[in-house]
Amino acid sequence: MAEAEKLRIDKYLWAIRLFKTRSLATDACKAGRVKLNGQNIKPSAIVKIGDVYQVSKGIEKKTIEVVEFSYNRTDSPTALTKYKDLTPVEETHAFKSVFHAPSLKRDRGTGRPTKKDRRETDDLISGMFDDEE
Repeated sequence: MAEAEKLRIDKYLWAIRLFKTRSLATDACKAGRVKLNGQNIKPSAIVKIGDVYQVSKGIEKKTIEVVEFSYNRTDSPTALTKYKDLTPVEETHAFKSVFHAPSLKRDRGTGRPTKKDRRETDDLISGMFDDEE
């Protein structure tokens, strides 16, 4: 039963519900958004208990430690027991603060924003998040 002991990282990330599909987990590995000890890993890398992975998904960055294998996708409460979330509090707070960013409003009746207005808005928003990195 030695073959059943091997578990690929893409399948594990899908099974613990970090990615919605296994192909998204595979693509994340190929794009270098899944790291083991700071090194990019292939989707076929074998998972070992105690490994610590850094997973980037959009603006969210998670650090997880493998506690138990999960071969099949399960419900969320069960999936949470398969890994330990080691993400620093500062990073989770930065992720949540994006949703509490001030919203930009336009006066009613001014019409659609021009290309120049959109550029200024984009510059303003990107300037708010440049300081955090």
